[in-house]
Amino acid sequence: MADPESPYDRSFFGHPRGLSTLFFTEMWERFSYYGIRALLLLYMTADVSSGGLGMSAAIGGPIYGLFTSMAYMMALPGGWIADRLIGQRRAVLYGGLLIAAGNFSIAIPATSLTAFYLGLALIVCGTGLLKGNVSVIVGKLYKEHDNRRDAGFSIFYMGINLGAFAAPLICGKLGQQINWHLGFAAAGVGMLLGLTQYVLSGTYLGEAGKHPVPAESPDAADRLRRNSLLVGGGLILLVALFAGLSYSGALPITAVQVADAGGVFLLLLVVVFFGWLYFVAEWTPAERKRLYLIGVLFVASALFWSVFEQAGSTLNLFADRNTHNVLFGWEYPSSWFQSLNSLFIFALAPVFAWLWVKLANAGKEPSYGAKFAIGLIFVGLGFAVLIAPAGTTTATGARVSLLWLTTTYLIHTIGELSLSPVGLSAMTKLAPARIAGLMMGVWFLATSVGNYMGGRVAGLYESWPLPNLFLAVAVFAVVAGLILFAFVKPMKRLLPD
Repeated sequence: MADPESPYDRSFFGHPRGLSTLFFTEMWERFSYYGIRALLLLYMTADVSSGGLGMSAAIGGPIYGLFTSMAYMMALPGGWIADRLIGQRRAVLYGGLLIAAGNFSIAIPATSLTAFYLGLALIVCGTGLLKGNVSVIVGKLYKEHDNRRDAGFSIFYMGINLGAFAAPLICGKLGQQINWHLGFAAAGVGMLLGLTQYVLSGTYLGEAGKHPVPAESPDAADRLRRNSLLVGGGLILLVALFAGLSYSGALPITAVQVADAGGVFLLLLVVVFFGWLYFVAEWTPAERKRLYLIGVLFVASALFWSVFEQAGSTLNLFADRNTHNVLFGWEYPSSWFQSLNSLFIFALAPVFAWLWVKLANAGKEPSYGAKFAIGLIFVGLGFAVLIAPAGTTTATGARVSLLWLTTTYLIHTIGELSLSPVGLSAMTKLAPARIAGLMMGVWFLATSVGNYMGGRVAGLYESWPLPNLFLAVAVFAVVAGLILFAFVKPMKRLLPD
């Protein structure tokens, strides 16, 4: 725990100096991730003659969905490894190194896809180690009842949006208009910059996140290390075996088959977890009621992210293939549309913070369920905006105004600000105390499921008429939101007093 009397305790906008270390670490990690996100599907589906991989959307979409979903899902084992084995500090360092290595692996021009898939796998593993654990260290900078904690997390999340805003502008420019591999390399350089300042300013973090949770006994610690090495080594050997067999042609495995298997694994993980939660574990009646509410919010969250996270897939393709990208005679990369969400968050987040406080003071603040329903409806309306221009571009082959897609991102941001900030708060309030940490991972799992579903939808981009695809997505989200609204009153009865 950071010493509240240390000279560093209030030197970063009234917050511990260590917050600046984590702010820039996460900013550069998100720069790296959103740089890859802005380019990945465009690179996979670009013609070989232009330096791309020449994949169809039916192949690239599922690969993109599996990559983004696994990046969030790996936060579960990443948190466990940090808690039990190496501590959050080393987890962040090792995760950042893996992410940088993955970016540079993709940046290597190669005749085979081996380096490309290896790079994606490294980024997934690295993100799992870094993403959740850096947030844990932020929390450990403050004493339990320090009233600066929420404000500290708000500053920290601003770093996330700064990285997400800058990445498409820089990596997109380099990747789309100069060389794809240069864009991926820029993402890797960003991660290295973040790691450099993380190491150099690590002393400001004090003891926060330095050590894992102590084992009950030396024998238990030895057992944990031994079993972890056996399981980890076995998984690495298994992956290496399948990769070797696939590469040699002895066991043909396509990328889409891997994506399908990943989807089945995600589904089984969700079923097993909630099966244990509802039918095996023992809870008090009050706890069980709240867990039912968590289940509803989990489904709503997964549905929301399955639509919202098409920003990097379906909407990215629409920007690249069907939207004007010339402004005042100047051609800009289509991936720059990816920065709009962060830009709108900067503008609207203070408005929403003011709005919720004002409604709460008047006793009219929407419940968790109502906010989730609002988020679903708005994300559906964002796709509804694109139905008419999609019909125009399909019928004429002409590109449509950038205002259509800009409006969609604005509406989606309103939906995100209605749902996303309250998600972790809801998990914290509703989860039984003895599994509070586990339920934080469940929030990431919902995001993971949503990302996978969104990637599968992107796979339909070339096989479905665009107006029909956007209509289906819009109806899906709006209807889900309306159904959730119908359950808002019953859900309120499940809330703790």
